[in-house]
Amino acid sequence: MPTEFHAMSGEEALRALGSTERGLSSEEARDRLIRYGPNELSEGRRISPLMILLDQFKDFMVIILIIAALISAGIGVWKDSTEEYLDAGIIMVIVLLNAVLGFVQNYRAEKTMQALRDMAAPKANVIRDGEEMSVPSRELVPGDIMILSTGDRISADARLLEEANLKTNEASLTGESLPVSKSSRQVLPSDTLLSDRDNMVFSGCTVDHGRGRAVVTSTGMLTQLGNIARMVQSDDEDTPLQKKLDRLGKQLGIMVLGVCAFIFAVGYLRGVAAEEMFLTSVSLAVAAIPEGLPAVVTVSLALGLQRMAKRKAVMRKLPAVESLGSATVICTDKTGTLTKGEMNIREIFIGETVNVSGEGFEPQGKFVVQGETIDMAKREDLVMLLVAGAMCNDSSLYQEDGKWKVRGDPTEGTLIVTARKAGIDEGEVAKNSPRIFELAFDSVKKRMTTVHQVDGRRMAFMKGAAESVVPLCTKRRVREKDLDLDKGAADSLLAKNNEMAGRALRVLAIAVRDVTDVPLEESSLERDFTFMGLVGMMDAPRKEAMEAVRKCRTAGIRVIMIT
Repeated sequence: MPTEFHAMSGEEALRALGSTERGLSSEEARDRLIRYGPNELSEGRRISPLMILLDQFKDFMVIILIIAALISAGIGVWKDSTEEYLDAGIIMVIVLLNAVLGFVQNYRAEKTMQALRDMAAPKANVIRDGEEMSVPSRELVPGDIMILSTGDRISADARLLEEANLKTNEASLTGESLPVSKSSRQVLPSDTLLSDRDNMVFSGCTVDHGRGRAVVTSTGMLTQLGNIARMVQSDDEDTPLQKKLDRLGKQLGIMVLGVCAFIFAVGYLRGVAAEEMFLTSVSLAVAAIPEGLPAVVTVSLALGLQRMAKRKAVMRKLPAVESLGSATVICTDKTGTLTKGEMNIREIFIGETVNVSGEGFEPQGKFVVQGETIDMAKREDLVMLLVAGAMCNDSSLYQEDGKWKVRGDPTEGTLIVTARKAGIDEGEVAKNSPRIFELAFDSVKKRMTTVHQVDGRRMAFMKGAAESVVPLCTKRRVREKDLDLDKGAADSLLAKNNEMAGRALRVLAIAVRDVTDVPLEESSLERDFTFMGLVGMMDAPRKEAMEAVRKCRTAGIRVIMIT
């Protein structure tokens, strides 16, 4: 089956997958489920508790200790020596203690590492036999027609057939914090990067906005998420510590055998009985083996692992603690690692720069100009800008388990958060100013316009890229006055937009217009707007990220951001 579905049209993808707009028949879906298997991530080679326990006895030093214990026990039987029995017992206690410690830590870690499977959606809406239905996501097969809507967790990789303002959050695959606009009409080159395949949706991602239909192209371990799972499940390589201990064990074994053979030969040549020299050599070998070394190493690593666990870092294997301590380079993701994965408006330009405080989606913060907190009752221009941003918006703010979250596009969500900071209840405003018309966001136009009924009049609110919004404006709001927006003023606004973008801010322009007497059609609506201002937002960096990077550099570790 071809895999480059992003290089096909929707119709070609349907033909290649043997499907239609009406979806598969129930019988065909059952046959394909048998053929392709369930749509779930394989857990790979599952390690049973018994195998974890047996792994503790595979270390070369541990094997030497077990052999030494058996030899001591054998000598004890031969010589009927209590001392030899005691030696054998002590060695085995050390071996068992080492095994129990290693087993407990590795078993806990193994249980914790079963997290990737949670990213699969439990249910999926599909079309089968021409009818929409909900099926378990594990029963999805290539050729199924998936129905996508806002908030859905995508259950399989799929080629879009149709969409309406569809945006998906692909941070789990690409690290991009902003939602990605999708287009079913595009046919892309076969070598297009994963992050640029705008006509595809991927398993484990979520629908932030809009709706769509897509034909499933890959399921289970053949999805992009499955590729990640397969890399995680790859065979483990011995850590540097394991390699060094293994080498030490072999070197020690060879040296002990060599010395014992030499002692045996010297004693035998001097006329000492072979039986006595054999027992002497074996006793020497047992004494030369550092019985406590494996236990000391295991206890030290276990203590390190416990300290890491308190910092919410999970180690799958004990020796990995030492490997982490030997790291010289750390490659880190940006979104959600160095940053919070939450957009925050940091400044607003309305002829003067207004700085906005607050963190995350918590609707708490201040509006400050040159160190002075703004009295919102005296700034009608700023209030109108915030109302416009909250109304020209399809996201919502809600609280879950005491934490504020955004449902929908985080870029739109932060506009609502900022309005809340100013005491504006977007729900109440929307109730009193219902939306009656909209021109949805378009990735080509880079703007969105909504029309609302406000106190018996119709008001249009527009937001989008400055280079898209400013040319549609003929006036600009300065305090309570509307001034003409000539070319010089327009160029100044675009220069300010570029200056803000140069400081790593994502910038949106906001404009308003009274359209009471204007036909509700695009050609008549999107012109003669009044420019309100620019809002600059960014994915807030974590406070602890700077300190963590500083500590890494102090420790001689090079930090590389991959984004």
